[in-house]
Amino acid sequence: MDRQSVNFSYLSAGVPGTVRGMQAALERYGSMSWREVIEPALILARDGFTVTQDLHYNLKRAQERLSKSSYTQELYYGTGNEVPAVGTTLKLPDLAQTLQTLSDAGPDAFYTGDIAEKIAEDMAAHGGLISLKDLKDYEVAWRPVVEGDYRGYTIQSMPPSSSGGVHLIQMLNILEGYPISEYGHNTAQTIHLMAEAMRSAYADRSRFLGDTDFVDVPMAGLTSKAYAADLRSSIPIDSARVSADLGPSDPHPFNESPETTHYSVVDAKGNAVSCTTTLRFSYGNGIAAKGLGFLYNNNMGNFAAKPGTADAFGLIGAEANAIEPGKRKLSSMTPVIVLKDGKAHLVTGSPGGSRIITVVMQVIMNVIDHELNIAEATSAPRIHHQWLPDALGVEKTLNYDTRRLLEAMGHTVKESSSASGSTQSIMLIDGIFYGASDTRRENALTVGIP
Repeated sequence: MDRQSVNFSYLSAGVPGTVRGMQAALERYGSMSWREVIEPALILARDGFTVTQDLHYNLKRAQERLSKSSYTQELYYGTGNEVPAVGTTLKLPDLAQTLQTLSDAGPDAFYTGDIAEKIAEDMAAHGGLISLKDLKDYEVAWRPVVEGDYRGYTIQSMPPSSSGGVHLIQMLNILEGYPISEYGHNTAQTIHLMAEAMRSAYADRSRFLGDTDFVDVPMAGLTSKAYAADLRSSIPIDSARVSADLGPSDPHPFNESPETTHYSVVDAKGNAVSCTTTLRFSYGNGIAAKGLGFLYNNNMGNFAAKPGTADAFGLIGAEANAIEPGKRKLSSMTPVIVLKDGKAHLVTGSPGGSRIITVVMQVIMNVIDHELNIAEATSAPRIHHQWLPDALGVEKTLNYDTRRLLEAMGHTVKESSSASGSTQSIMLIDGIFYGASDTRRENALTVGIP
């Protein structure tokens, strides 16, 4: 399958699970009705919302891709194919009608009713693979969180088929063996060790991670302190390793008896939600469902279509993440809740493709190791290493002297062309909520409702 088919065609769309997932979460944990939950989105789609500078820029950048489908083009650019001007109102009447149908008929409309039929018809007309049976058969998977501890704090995150939680805990376990606070925030020594922990984790990701309904992921081994100590012993304290010489390790002996959106929410009772959701690329595959007003995802590209070959984010996949019917693809989503004395202390997460895991790890370390407040922890310069390609990505704000020291250690330092992530975080300290939205992306917002 070529790159166009993998990322930008009807073939790139996997069966959407968001509606069933929201339904399941609402039924188990919610306090509002289905209709109440949908209403704000319905109003925005029906009455419209103001086009910001950021949205204008993004629609301009994506215009060529979104205009390959005449229906998608008309949704966002009108009959004249013009980018909506800043300050104008963008309305999505077809999406409003879809949301109205969901509000009136319930979530089954998406999987067995009118919406499902329109999706199946649209897919069949354009060579897509999602059928009425696929939609009808979709089921929500409830899985226990991945849990670890870091310097006395409990870390809870997303399990496979996301690689995020497993490798977040793996990296923190490696780094727990070093006096990071003594080395200092974003010093060359600290960054070197962070990069090497990242290198080890992403090498393991390439081999072991996949959907646990289909493959045996050695999660207990990957997240064990003993395995982290074994990996730590191979990290030189003052020099970089070479990724080509470093493959996945073997966590099995340590087994103890198995573009993206993030939001964090905490209520007055201390209940916390960390939620990451994605279409994969910005605007998914660039094709909107005919007559329904929403974009298809292109998450099929997160499977290892050809094991051993890099995906669009440069990540290497193996047989564990090969395409199979009914299988959930691997992702890097890393929604996190950090507990202190059994209560929520930090709720965070981020978009950012392959960089999500490392972005979240740095926010946690900034809070725990370096005792930064949540605004400082959010705005601090970030780094990223994912084993292959063998390069240490740094944001442009990282100190140049620090970069030179890292290069002297043998790291190939490359300045990132874009910001790393966009975290949405809440810290709870002595009953007071502190929120911070990442300024790396425009229009991020923190809101407190009395």
